Amino acid sequence: MNRVNRYLFSSFLSTFASLFATLFLIVSIVFFIQIARITSYIDINFLELINLYLFMLPEILLFTVPIGFFVSLAMSFFRLSRENESIVIFTLGYSPKDIAKFFLKISTIVSIILLFVALVAMPTALNLYSSFVSYKKTKLSLNIKPSEFGQRFGSWMIFIDRQNIDENLSRYENIVLYNNSIDDERFITASSGDITNEDARLNLILKDGYIYDIKSNKWNVSKYDTLTIRSNIQDKYGDNFSIIKYWQQVNSDPKVAKKLTIYTLIALFPLASVLFALSFGIVTYRYEKGIIYIGIFAVLAAYFTAILLMSQYPFYAIPLIFTTTILASIATFKHKVIKKY
Repeated sequence: MNRVNRYLFSSFLSTFASLFATLFLIVSIVFFIQIARITSYIDINFLELINLYLFMLPEILLFTVPIGFFVSLAMSFFRLSRENESIVIFTLGYSPKDIAKFFLKISTIVSIILLFVALVAMPTALNLYSSFVSYKKTKLSLNIKPSEFGQRFGSWMIFIDRQNIDENLSRYENIVLYNNSIDDERFITASSGDITNEDARLNLILKDGYIYDIKSNKWNVSKYDTLTIRSNIQDKYGDNFSIIKYWQQVNSDPKVAKKLTIYTLIALFPLASVLFALSFGIVTYRYEKGIIYIGIFAVLAAYFTAILLMSQYPFYAIPLIFTTTILASIATFKHKVIKKY
C-alpha cells in the first residue's frame, strides 16, 4: 500500500469508525428491546441476555456495516474535496482510476466477509437463538407472574391470581385461560393448577374448574375435575442444524427465498455502491455542495426498494439488482469523475 492509498484509507477509517459506532449503538438498542420482550414469558439471567445478544450480533453487523461503509466512503472523500486535498492528489499524478481500483479491492474483501456472515453465521446464530428460547421454555422457566395480564401459555392467554411457595400445594391458584378463533371462543377456569414437563413438552394441569365454549352466541358450560392442556412448546435445542439443508429450502419456502435475496444483496452492497460513493464524494466543492446528500439517499432508497420488490425471486433479483447497480455506478463514476479529473 503506497502513501496515498494509506492516507486515503486512514481518512476513510476515521469517518467509518465514528459513523459505524453510532449505527451499531442504535441498532443494538433496538435488538436489546426485542430481546427484552421474551422476558415476559421466560426467565433469563444477565449472562443469558448477553448470549442472546451475541446470537443476534451477525444480523446487527450485516445491517450496519454495508450502510456505514457506503456513507463513510462518500463523506470521507467529500471532506477531502472540501479541503481541496483531492485536487492536490490528482495534481500530483494520482488518478481517480487508481483510487477506484484500491477501494474496489477493499469493498470486495468487505463483501466477501459479509457474505460469510449473511449465509453462514447469521442463519446459525438465529437457529441458536430460537433453540435457546425453546430450551428455556422446556426447562420450566416460564415467567408466569400472579395478577398480571397479557401473559401466555402456548396459544392461551392466562391469568393467575396467586402463586404458592409451599411445594406440597399446587403452584398456582385461581387460574383463568382464554382462547379465541374465528368461529368460537373458550374460557377455562380452575381453582388450582401446575406445570409439568413430559417428554420435553410443557403441560398445564388444571384442577376443579369449568369450561365455557361460546359459538354463535350459544354457551356450553362443562365441569371437570382434572384437565390437561398440552402446549406446542417443545425442546429443539438438540436438533441438528445444517446450513446446506437450510438454504436448500429456497425453492419450497418463500421465507427462506426472501432471506436469501435480502441477506445476499445487503452483503454485496459495499461492492455494488463503492463507485457511487466515490462519484458523490469527489466533487468541486464550490459548485456541488449538496449533491452528496441527495446521491446517498437516492442510492440507498433505490437499492433497498428494489430488494424489497424482488425479494421473492432470489435467482433473478440477486444478479439483476447487483449487475444493474454496478453498471449504473460505473457510468456515474465515468461521467462525474473521470471526465473532470
